[in-house]
Amino acid sequence: MPRNQAGFLPNSSSTGRSTSPVMSPQDEELPDARLLGQAEDDQISKAESGVGAKALEVDFEPVAPQREETPMQRAILLFFATVGLLGSYVTWGFMQEMVKNTMYGKTDSFPGEKFPSDVFLVFGNRLLAMVVAAGMVMLPLRREPAGGWAPQAPWLSFAPCSFSNVMSSFCQYRALNFISFPMQVVSKSCKVVPVMLVGKFVHGKSYPWVEYLEAVAIAMGVSLFSLSQSDGHKDGEETHTNLYGIFFIASYLACDSFTSQWQDRIFKKHKIDQYQMMFGVNCFSILFTTSSLLWNGGFAESFRFMSTYPAAFFHVVILSVTSATGQLFIFYTIKKFGPIIFTIIMTTRQMVSLVLSAVMFGHLLGLGCWVGAFVVFGTIGYRIRRKMQSRG
Repeated sequence: MPRNQAGFLPNSSSTGRSTSPVMSPQDEELPDARLLGQAEDDQISKAESGVGAKALEVDFEPVAPQREETPMQRAILLFFATVGLLGSYVTWGFMQEMVKNTMYGKTDSFPGEKFPSDVFLVFGNRLLAMVVAAGMVMLPLRREPAGGWAPQAPWLSFAPCSFSNVMSSFCQYRALNFISFPMQVVSKSCKVVPVMLVGKFVHGKSYPWVEYLEAVAIAMGVSLFSLSQSDGHKDGEETHTNLYGIFFIASYLACDSFTSQWQDRIFKKHKIDQYQMMFGVNCFSILFTTSSLLWNGGFAESFRFMSTYPAAFFHVVILSVTSATGQLFIFYTIKKFGPIIFTIIMTTRQMVSLVLSAVMFGHLLGLGCWVGAFVVFGTIGYRIRRKMQSRG
């Protein structure tokens, strides 16, 4: 089958431009329903995963008309999407903390070793996401037979957002060396602040006063969580939250916001769908991470580590698989049920991840932490409700 200059298979002209995100787990965190991510980064991220991610600046467009379904059929599909998203990203978040905090090979006489390369973790996520995206791009059944040839974006247009996506995922992983996973989850909800700043000072956008109040409330909740976390630590446990952790989280937010803005620009300028975006961004991500790993010996070090500790290889595989499957469920959920339902599910996922991390990894969170988390997620819930009411 012939290909165009960008190397993609044609997109159906009846589909038009897609505004769905390409996510990374990384992203982790709350993904932007218009764009990519994790990234996951988480968002998980968004998400960490195949392409950068994603926060509260959601484009609430009406869902495309769907074939008539019975309420029972729709409920079953929603249950399927919810289980897929929660299962993928809760597992992804758990494995992220597992890989970063496990002392592999620890015995009474040996302190153990931590996984040696954050860049390799990003590489693993992006490699599998690229394979999944390539399969979706080449899947003929996803296009209508009457579809025409659609113009594509030049290859180099994916490079800037790919680089920022790789950096956001790297910063997300590196931040866990200095702050706890619950702190990371709550902090990533602050993404609405840099998104609004970029929108106002770069694109000249104006926002209603209620959105500024929401941003301030989220920032205050995150600050309260951060300042209170030391009260909940076990005796003798060092407080991980420090300037390094704050720096990497701030860098993650900045890079992730740039990724979303740049991808939105590509979507508006070129007629491509989310899978082509996912494939193009991940191709450059593989190039960037491979170059770094070859330069600093990360490949040899990581493969040596995984051959010595097979459990590490197993953890990395699960991390990459859940990142890729999470992206597919993101696309499906937004297309089928719209961004509001998607945002509600992902907000629930964040709360589940926070509680699971506190229970499984022994993060003793003080009262101030829970109050801060309540302020953050309560504000997000209010924001979702306001958006729903504004749409009637």
